[in-house]
Amino acid sequence: MATKVIPVLRIFDVTKAMEFYKDWLGFQVDWEHRFEDNSPLYMQVSKGDILLHLTEHHGDCCPGAKVFIETSGLKDYHQILMDKNYKYNKPGLEEAPWDAITMQVHDPFGNRLLFSESTTH
Repeated sequence: MATKVIPVLRIFDVTKAMEFYKDWLGFQVDWEHRFEDNSPLYMQVSKGDILLHLTEHHGDCCPGAKVFIETSGLKDYHQILMDKNYKYNKPGLEEAPWDAITMQVHDPFGNRLLFSESTTH
């Protein structure tokens, strides 16, 4: 039986990936792997219980994925992101029909992260 699911997202530029995931969203880089110096990067980033694998390997996956992330404290996190004034993303908060507030962000490679916080307690 599975114990963990980790989405794998395609990236094309390590500098842009770090700017988006690490500097703006506040993820940490857990580890990086390259088969040799001039080969594509595969790495894990995390924020709390959220784990993502980011890959430059073209055969691993296609860009354009969407990851649904159940979370709490979304309004505070949204404000933190807005205060950073990242010029490529200005996400809003929306009310979802499943009794939640959501925030969707788009990475520089066409992938989307949808953060969702239930409004029912």
